Parts: sequence; C-alpha cells; structure tokens
Amino acid sequence: MSSRSIYRTLRPVLSSSVLSSGLGTGHGIKGHVISHLPTIRFSSSDASSSATGNSQPENPVRTADGKVISTYWGIPPTKITKPDGSAWKWNCFQPWDSYKPDVSIDVTKHHKPSNFTDKFAYWTVQTLKIPVQLFFQRKHMCHAMLLETVAAVPGMVGGMLLHLKSLRRFEHSGGWIKALLEEAENERMHLMTFIELSQPKWYERAIVFAVQGVFFNAYFLSYVISPKLAHRITGYLEEEAVNSYTEFLNDIDAGKFENSPAPAIAIDYWRLPKDATLRDVVFVIRADEAHHRDINHYASDIQFQGRELKEAPAPIGYH
Repeated sequence: MSSRSIYRTLRPVLSSSVLSSGLGTGHGIKGHVISHLPTIRFSSSDASSSATGNSQPENPVRTADGKVISTYWGIPPTKITKPDGSAWKWNCFQPWDSYKPDVSIDVTKHHKPSNFTDKFAYWTVQTLKIPVQLFFQRKHMCHAMLLETVAAVPGMVGGMLLHLKSLRRFEHSGGWIKALLEEAENERMHLMTFIELSQPKWYERAIVFAVQGVFFNAYFLSYVISPKLAHRITGYLEEEAVNSYTEFLNDIDAGKFENSPAPAIAIDYWRLPKDATLRDVVFVIRADEAHHRDINHYASDIQFQGRELKEAPAPIGYH
C-alpha cells in the first residue's frame, strides 16, 4: 500500500478528530462516514500473508508432539547440538549450564554452634528433622524429593531480597545475588533429576504444598529479621542433606536400594559418563549439597563479623 493510499484511508479518522476538537469547520470534513473505514494491516514481524492465506508464522515454535505454540510474538528456539552432533533436548538448562562437580570436597565438615544464634539455628534444624525421619525412614527417593523442594527455597529468597536491597540502595551486591540464585537453580535441578526416576504420590505432593508454603514464609521473615541467622539455618540444613545422601549411598552399596541407570538429564547436567548409575548421581548431588553448606556458613560468618555480603567476593560457580 502506497503512502498516498494510506493517507486517503486514514483521512476520515484524522478529519473526525479535528472536527470533534472544534478545530475543523470545512464542509468536506462533515461529509465523511467513519463507520465505513476499511480495516488495514500495517507491516509487522508476522510471517503470515493475506495473499497466501497462511495463518501460521514462518518458523513456528513447536512442542515435542509437534503442536504449534507461538504466534508471530514467539521467539524460535536456537538449535543446539552436543559435541557428538546429536540434538540438545533440554529446555530447562543449556550446555554451558552443565558442569563437572568437585567431588573431593570434605563432606564431614560441621560448624560447631558457638553463640545463641548458632545454637538456635542448629536446634531448629534438629527439631525439624525428627518428623521427617519418622515419616520417610529409609524411603530415600521420597525423602530426596521433599528435601529438594525445601532446599531450593533459601537461595531464591536470599537472592530476591538482596536484589531488592541492591535496587533500594543503588549499589552492587558483590555477586551474591547470582551466587544464591545459582544455588536455588542447582537445587531445583536435583528435583528435576529425581522425578525422572520416581513420581511422588498424591499425599507426598500435598505434604510438599504445605511444607513449602510454611517454610517459604518462615524463611522470608527470618531473612528480613536476621540474614546471618537465615544463612546459618541453611548451612545446617545442608549439613543434614549431606548426611541424608550419605545414608542413601550406603544403602545402595549394601544392595538395599537398586542402583538403576542414571537418567539422561543427570548425565547431561553433571557431564557424567553414559553408563553412569544412580549411585553416581547421588554422589555428585551430595557434593553439591556440601558446596551449598559451605556457601551459607561462609555468608553467615561474614555477617557475624559485622560486615555485609557485598564486601566479600561471592563464590559464583562454586561447585
């Protein structure tokens, strides 16, 4: 459509606006009927064409079963391949998010409570551990799934509150926002791995729904009131997670739990060998939990010394 024809099409609208504002008094303006204004479509990023009758974009985004899920607003996904040339099938993480964890980390470390805040954090975690142990006992897979739905909360809450603090104060966070959000994402990937092996029952989902709601709000309040207490609680939670996964490994080694093949998502995320087993997965997850233990005790120690997190370099990418 030429610029002249566009002008002729829009002229009634422009004229009507002028007339309603009291600026136009010419006879030609009153003679136009706006209701007969034809509908026109200006150029856009839509690949569809009225001439061809194509109602779909040129490169639509499709689901795994081939259904189109985008309009021209959609952004086509980048095609990524593995080093061996096969297609990368995960949307929840990319190849550059995968890593080989440091499994040489000391899993026996423990922060000995030395003041009231430490003792409060320690005994809070010990108290919460009692009903969990009574309910799950040796049901390691169910226990792991519940554990990860809780363990992924502190990093997200801490990162969110530090993000807001950074915006309020017009200052950098020292990288701690990224470090804590990395922790939350890593914990979530643990959960995504376990659900490839076992699906929670309806009552386990109900427990997760209730526990997550209570724990999120409680942890949010504790972080607002005392970040050093919140990080210390998380540090002790991660210590218990390390102990829990150690028991899991012991039962696998004793033949009490089937050492099934590792799911594909775990092999790609932790860069495990293709013949990796469940034991290999639990082993690297335990190492992740030990790193999270260190990060949170470290964050609490910084604040116990009267300093802010931004004053110390954040352990970004600490695996």
